[in-house]
Amino acid sequence: MTTLAWKNLFHDKVRLSVTLTGIVFALVLIVVQFGLFLGFLETSANIVEHSGADIWIAAPGIPHVNGGAAMPESRRYKALEVRGVARVDKFLLVFSTWKLPRGSQETVQITGFDPDGRMGGPWNVVQGSIDDVRADDAVLIDELFREKLGVSRIGDTVEIAGHRARVAGFTRGIRSFTTAPYIYTSFKNALNYTRLNEDQTLFLLVRAQPGVDIADLKRRLAAAVPGVDIYTNAEMVRKTQTYWVFRTGAGVTTLMGAVLGLLVGLVVVAQTIYAATVDHIREFGTLKAMGARNRYIYRVIVEQALLSAFMGYAVAITIGLLIVRGNANGTTEILLPPQMVAGTLALAVIMCVAASIISIRKATDIDPALVFKG
Repeated sequence: MTTLAWKNLFHDKVRLSVTLTGIVFALVLIVVQFGLFLGFLETSANIVEHSGADIWIAAPGIPHVNGGAAMPESRRYKALEVRGVARVDKFLLVFSTWKLPRGSQETVQITGFDPDGRMGGPWNVVQGSIDDVRADDAVLIDELFREKLGVSRIGDTVEIAGHRARVAGFTRGIRSFTTAPYIYTSFKNALNYTRLNEDQTLFLLVRAQPGVDIADLKRRLAAAVPGVDIYTNAEMVRKTQTYWVFRTGAGVTTLMGAVLGLLVGLVVVAQTIYAATVDHIREFGTLKAMGARNRYIYRVIVEQALLSAFMGYAVAITIGLLIVRGNANGTTEILLPPQMVAGTLALAVIMCVAASIISIRKATDIDPALVFKG
């Protein structure tokens, strides 16, 4: 039976090419758009996910991690007194201006953290080390933004918000959803590049003692530290992702692109499979005249759809992997995790089988007497 389905497909290579083109186009569009969506989710809250903190303490009503508001540093001491707290570090994330050698400016995000606790610090340092930010004016940037920020090597000096800064190292793959690069430095150095007072902070990052229940610790902190909002790390991730990916419309747009790819593929595949069935209508009539049951006809058509799905998927996923690899050094991340690779295959099968159902009735309703007519 598979041989019959295979022969039907390859009988008209032009029609097969059109079918595969529709499948490939749809799947590549879905892979890229959904990969962008996953990339948006990752970059929108990556600084939170990799913070190493268990709990975030913030000023009331902040919309996301990039929109923090100043609060007194004294609340840190109240938090330290709470049972189950191992460490509390000050942390800030503030937009600032980076002056390029040619005189123009770029917007950056100053990320100030405590090098001792390292909560909120970089997670993939490839040149230099985290300890290097202890030096006066020392900063770490991501190598993806060297050209954008006008630096090339460790030791380059720049100007941030009118103050001197020296590149002490580079990270790799730490992107920003806002396209404003993260500039890592110590909390002490970061105060030079912001308008915060020495007795202020934007966030307090809390690390729990081993074995402590995070939900219980959050409740104890809420009772002990007044005038703040308290989030678990997972809650801060969701809050930030919800704002940047959904409220700004970026995530919805990419998902709509993926749905559009699915609809386009379904229409193209349905039309071509239907046309292929009509072209071979006399052959199906012959099979019925020879005693073939409708179930047999169903299987031939579905197998044609499955063969089309597997061939189209193989081409599409190869193109998708090449796009992801080619974008590895881009500032916008496209993700293609193993689950998505498997899911794309399942989607290709569902799309093609669903399209084939449209043509099944045409084939099974054929009158066997048709083969005896001129």
